[in-house]
Amino acid sequence: QVQLVESGGGSVQAGGSLRLSCAASVRTGTSHCIGWFRQAPGKEREVVAIIYTGGGAAYPDNSLRDRFTISHDSAKNTVSLQMSSLKPEDTATYYCAEHPAPHDSTWPCRISSSDFISWGQGTQVTVSS
Repeated sequence: QVQLVESGGGSVQAGGSLRLSCAASVRTGTSHCIGWFRQAPGKEREVVAIIYTGGGAAYPDNSLRDRFTISHDSAKNTVSLQMSSLKPEDTATYYCAEHPAPHDSTWPCRISSSDFISWGQGTQVTVSS
């Protein structure tokens, strides 16, 4: 399994920004799909964004696309989630997760949390009004 460690959570006022990072212990030469998910108290876990280390990203929830950006730094084996114009409803624990992927695929990533194998411990994001 891949080890994932999130960082960058915190408290921010509505309209503010945060950048979350996910450090992944991956082997050189392997490809992966890494996603950010979030879970608010009393709600189901939902997907925020997914990136394929071979190229490409997806935002299954179109309402987040304009405010959230996922990126991958291959040199640092880090996946980041830049969040801007934060709203109180963005308050949640944010998790990064991974599943293996083949090389040179058009888009091999799943969007269901149940398809992701490795998970980080989560980082809390709190947005106050």
